[in-house]
Amino acid sequence: MQIHVDTKPQQAKKFYQILYVQVIFAIIVGIALGYFYPNIGEMMKPLGDGFIHLVKMIIAPVIFLTVSLGIAGMSDLKKVGRVAGKSFIYFLTFSTLALIIGMVVSNVVQPGAGLNIDPASLDQNQVAKYVSDAENSSLLNFFMNIIPKTLVSPLTGDNILQVLFAAILFGIGLALTSDNSKPVIDFFQALTFPVFKIVELLMKLAPIGAFGAMAFTIGKYGIESIANLALLVITFYGTSILFVIVVLGAVARYNGFSIFKLLAYIKDELLLVLGTSSSEAALPSLMQKMEKAGCEKSVVGLVIPTGYSFNLDGTNIYMTMAALFIAQACNIDLSIQQQVVLLLVAMLSSKGAAGVSGAGFITLAATLAVVPEVPIAGMTLILGIDRFMSECRALTNLVGNAVATIVVANWEGQLDKQQLEETLNPKGIEIGNV
Repeated sequence: MQIHVDTKPQQAKKFYQILYVQVIFAIIVGIALGYFYPNIGEMMKPLGDGFIHLVKMIIAPVIFLTVSLGIAGMSDLKKVGRVAGKSFIYFLTFSTLALIIGMVVSNVVQPGAGLNIDPASLDQNQVAKYVSDAENSSLLNFFMNIIPKTLVSPLTGDNILQVLFAAILFGIGLALTSDNSKPVIDFFQALTFPVFKIVELLMKLAPIGAFGAMAFTIGKYGIESIANLALLVITFYGTSILFVIVVLGAVARYNGFSIFKLLAYIKDELLLVLGTSSSEAALPSLMQKMEKAGCEKSVVGLVIPTGYSFNLDGTNIYMTMAALFIAQACNIDLSIQQQVVLLLVAMLSSKGAAGVSGAGFITLAATLAVVPEVPIAGMTLILGIDRFMSECRALTNLVGNAVATIVVANWEGQLDKQQLEETLNPKGIEIGNV
């Protein structure tokens, strides 16, 4: 089943009615407020947090309906396994590549060199919470946390993987009993209309959420707080951009589409993530857009929610760069063998912390906890700028999952290439009078 799109002719929007224009304006105003009136900026935090909570409220129903209906509509259940298998092959390949790229760039640029930090002078109490969360993010705990307490309990929680697990089981159940379950399938299909209408309504609040989150970030931490660690921030942003344009760009080109046109297509979601520092804020609308771009509903339902936990390209780049930055800042010379161990541990810990809130910093803590050469207390060095780096992590993760969805759909023969071409290359669109 495809999401129904209103085909009635609509009047062209004026530029100030376009969502991404409103979000850009909100971000600029938020930065200005946080910079000139930091105390007031900090008070805007509830606006950003409230918007993210509103979006998280609708994520579980969106995933459950999309995945269940997608699988129910499959005539061959082996296709579910194929899509999942191809998705994980893609995720493992490019997540590992992101880790390697982060390591290579860190060794070349050496952003932490010259800081000469004494590890004994670092206060580990500041990162105690992250260490505790990292201890709870082992692979064993991770697999145990996938299984929900009841079939419906994931719908009241915030664990995406549990929602996905329950939705897959329910979708298989519907597919195996399709003759008797038709009333349920019809009900779910009808239910998609109000659920996605809620998504549409919530997106109208995106500028308010972006304004509040950005005003708080600048007011709390200040633009000047990144000055001493500017090289790390710049290196991380540059590496992430390089990964998107070169690596994902090559993947996109090989699969018949332009990475730049895809970025233009999902610009609303990118700006939303930039303003809120949360890739989850854009999950429902990204799923809608990937379907509209020609990707089969079942593929979208499996790849995107799973990718939000396993295909974290930006987080992986950050992990190796941050770990090596700490080592360089503390004058710890890691051998190639030690860096390879660090890479292998990061591969495992990034999967173990999947679905954990604040996964970027948690996975870093989990990695350093088992690599004794690098002091875990060194995380205090980047604690102050982590908020500024989280935007880039989330943006890179979002783009990576959008590309993965199209690629897996193409591999599975579930991509309408003509629809993708028409969606990424719209003709005759008028923005309206300025």
